[in-house]
Amino acid sequence: MTQPSASVIPPPPLVYLVFVGCAWGLAKWVALDLPSLELVRYAGWVSIAVGAGLMLWSALEMYRHRTTINPYGKPTSLLQTGPFRFSRNPIYLADTLVYCGIGLLLESIWPWLLLPLLIFCMQRTVIVHEEHLLTRLFGDDYRTYRRRVRRWL
Repeated sequence: MTQPSASVIPPPPLVYLVFVGCAWGLAKWVALDLPSLELVRYAGWVSIAVGAGLMLWSALEMYRHRTTINPYGKPTSLLQTGPFRFSRNPIYLADTLVYCGIGLLLESIWPWLLLPLLIFCMQRTVIVHEEHLLTRLFGDDYRTYRRRVRRWL
């Protein structure tokens, strides 16, 4: 099967924003509300904060190793430290935590119904491309890393 070229890989933040927009639009069209509780809003903000923290930690680790954070760029090293010890995609995990936090703040079930499709889209349009690139660049080192560290968690 042919993999998408870098020119057709959507920017990952845009993928998440499109799904947030769809969830918001669907919530306005057909209300499927979560309970409007202070605890739900608090959990939403905590999820956003944890996601932002993980994103910052991941970006700093990439900067420390002088490799690109750009999904269209060519990585110069295979990161296996920091958040990359427990997730091969900690920035996308962080994006997902932010998405879930926004979903809680929207107080709607729609973001949760769309979440599996969002994960599928990220894996098929972005992550698979990155995994092929990393395999090409780092070979057996990346294959060993893939066996040891899960894609998400």
